[in-house]
Amino acid sequence: MGSRVRQRILTTALMGGAAVAGATLTGRYRRDLARARARLAAVDRRVASTPAGDVEYAERGSGEPLLLVHGIFHGCDGGLLSTGGLPQDRRLIAPSRFGYLGSPLPPGATPARQADAFAALLDELAVDRTDVVGISAGTTSALQFALRHPDRVKHLVVISGNLPGNPMAVAPPAWARLFYADLPLWAMRVFAPRAYLHLMGVPKDLPVVGETAAFVDEMAESIFPMAPRAAGGAFDVFVSNPDVHEYPLEAITVPTLLVHAQDDPLTSYDAAVRAASRIPGARLVTVPSGGHLLLGQDDLVGAAVSAFLAEPT
Repeated sequence: MGSRVRQRILTTALMGGAAVAGATLTGRYRRDLARARARLAAVDRRVASTPAGDVEYAERGSGEPLLLVHGIFHGCDGGLLSTGGLPQDRRLIAPSRFGYLGSPLPPGATPARQADAFAALLDELAVDRTDVVGISAGTTSALQFALRHPDRVKHLVVISGNLPGNPMAVAPPAWARLFYADLPLWAMRVFAPRAYLHLMGVPKDLPVVGETAAFVDEMAESIFPMAPRAAGGAFDVFVSNPDVHEYPLEAITVPTLLVHAQDDPLTSYDAAVRAASRIPGARLVTVPSGGHLLLGQDDLVGAAVSAFLAEPT
């Protein structure tokens, strides 16, 4: 067999192998996305028509209300996943913030307007006052809710918060929004899992095994499908997150608890320390490890949050 023939056979084999591999990956991508869409469709999501516009929300449980403000790339579905360490005997109300799932992104959207939309949603649900938990990128609108509607807030809890002085609260280059799509994030999840975990705020040296691994996997999948969350993600990183630097934390009058891990690679622990010193009467619960998701710290966080929310106001 001549060298040209062998080269032709090798080239054909490589091309065929590449085609098979490509078809396999395409099939996997489509299956994964179909599962994500089915998972989202199974969530009991509702839309309230309010004077502030349509607000999508999901609820779970009964008892005293707790408004749960989700982080970046989530929505009401992800909000209900982010309840580790929170009291379970509560009526959890998880709205989708502007640009997420069924909550449209209005022209000129701001965290202040989002806070007003929270108030309008509570009006529709006949909830006068509520405890509020703001998580990560949801911190800005949770803080605005406390500033603009203090009479509606019993207690404010900020978990892994995006706070003034956080180095990550800087708008990225405009091209970054190209990554807020299903395919690039799915590719990172499959081909660069360690980078994907860092995107979620998992420290490099933190063991991810057992129940922790299962929870991380659930959270890793929960941002899909990304398409109905992309507008909200862009709003967070380009508008909402940077907006926090100018907030007058000294004007917050509601009881406030901040919970933050020292090894959080996404939001600054030092910024949480400074914020706690600026908010009158605020307390800071320092978690030694666990990263942005406070992995393995449900007992510590749960005890602190439950005790705080039980205090009379």
